[in-house]
Amino acid sequence: MSTVIVLAFLCATVPAMLWVWNILIYREPGAGSCGDTGTCLPPEGVSVLIPARNEEGVIAASIESLLASRGIEIEIIVLDDCSTDRTAEIVRNIAMRDARVRLRSSPPLPGGWNGKQHACYALAQAARSNVLCFLDADVRLAPEALAAMSGFLSRTGSDLVSGFPRQETATPLEWLLLPLIHFVLLSYLPLAGMRALTAPGFAVGCGQFLMVRRDAYRKAGGHAEIRTTMHDGLLLPQLFRRHGLRTDIADLTHLATCRMYHNASQVWRGLSKNATEGMATPARILPFTFLLLFGQVIPSLLAVTLAVAPSWYSAPERALIYVSVAASFVPRILSVWKYRQSLLSALLHPLGVTLLLVLEWSALFRKLAGQPVTWKERAYRMG
Repeated sequence: MSTVIVLAFLCATVPAMLWVWNILIYREPGAGSCGDTGTCLPPEGVSVLIPARNEEGVIAASIESLLASRGIEIEIIVLDDCSTDRTAEIVRNIAMRDARVRLRSSPPLPGGWNGKQHACYALAQAARSNVLCFLDADVRLAPEALAAMSGFLSRTGSDLVSGFPRQETATPLEWLLLPLIHFVLLSYLPLAGMRALTAPGFAVGCGQFLMVRRDAYRKAGGHAEIRTTMHDGLLLPQLFRRHGLRTDIADLTHLATCRMYHNASQVWRGLSKNATEGMATPARILPFTFLLLFGQVIPSLLAVTLAVAPSWYSAPERALIYVSVAASFVPRILSVWKYRQSLLSALLHPLGVTLLLVLEWSALFRKLAGQPVTWKERAYRMG
């Protein structure tokens, strides 16, 4: 039997089985019991901290969604990070009519800091609550989202919780690549290990929504400890875990919405800036390339050759190819329903994975060549 067929079968079916196991664990924050007594404590008040640089198109909708929050006391602090548009004016006008909103201005960016990490660290110093929620300016929350996540933080005994909002996708590169965030998370990270262990290797999070306990944030050093990096969604949970703190994630598909990027250039640059702190590291990129190619791309290529020349394969080989193709597509098809993703994205799954690998390798080569990445009109060294 062909080695390629066997490898494709293994690399497709094992992640598919892990995906099925993980979706039983990866649930909305309101799911689950309230502890041994069967009662839940009232959610703690939350300081919602929003770094904003040239966000005039989205900042009002984000704040208005927060002001509609139910079942929890909140304060909203927006740090205007040297915006050149109407961001500060919009926030100031909202603050004038609602005392829960405060606007702060960022000092010039110090040397050696990433802009977002500096803004988040400054916001943490201004917060009054014992629970801090770092929220991207383009995220809109459902009224019950903050209370649910605050309860999830308390119920799980975590020091940091995060979640992945539903990603709105309109252009081809958006709907080809962004749904793969969920796919890679649920297919290659055993969430049971994340909850059972505090090892940094099990860290996962989304920088669009990070909720932390203030004392734990200070113990770990907060964003100051990752000041030169781009990917706080991954690196802040890793930092917490290195200090023996617990982190967890929840499904925010029905509680938060985000339009992360608006065109192909933004998608490519936005995903590339984080790549070399995630999958595109020298230690990770080769095994991930192998697993994704053999598990998600090669089964479809084998299926094409099987349709063209079925006599090339024995009956057992044909069976393995059919199972491999099904295993590579079923998680994506089910995600269309469960996580409100694009059906066309799922049907073009092998193409999306191929583009993802091209992006990851391109980001790594740019880093090795010393080429900077530009984001929000600022240039940074990658990784």
